[in-house]
Amino acid sequence: MYVHIFATKVVKIGEAIKVKSFNNEYHKLMVNLQFSNSWLQEKLVNWLKPYNLTLQQFNVLRILRGQHPKPASINIIIERMLDKSSNASRLVEKLRVKHLVDRSTNQFDRRQVDVLITQKGLDLLLKVDNTFTSIEDQFKHLSIKEAETLNNLLDKFRTHI
Repeated sequence: MYVHIFATKVVKIGEAIKVKSFNNEYHKLMVNLQFSNSWLQEKLVNWLKPYNLTLQQFNVLRILRGQHPKPASINIIIERMLDKSSNASRLVEKLRVKHLVDRSTNQFDRRQVDVLITQKGLDLLLKVDNTFTSIEDQFKHLSIKEAETLNNLLDKFRTHI
């Protein structure tokens, strides 16, 4: 169970997880990033529940919509996925069973599988997109400048790991 953070009160990481002190600011940052990621994951999972989609399935559908009308190979999907530990082939199969994607053997390379989003998949994404503002609203207490600064800091952080 995750601690819910309310926009009306700033809840510092130590308060949220009931820790009085951290080894140093870098340790606190690491814990804060993990906690914030879990918080955001919970919001996204709950947002996608009514659509019967997991975060990973949603990510695959968005990748395929970006490729549409061209198919994508499993390798392209893996390369673009946010969660690199996901099993793209298994996700594609689950989406195929839901009739959200089609898969076929590539006509030029029989070892490669082509995956194409279906109209049903495109329609579902359109429905989901229409509710996306509810997720974006979670960030609206930050100014555009603050969001830009945070994005730049996160990009910088990842380049040194």
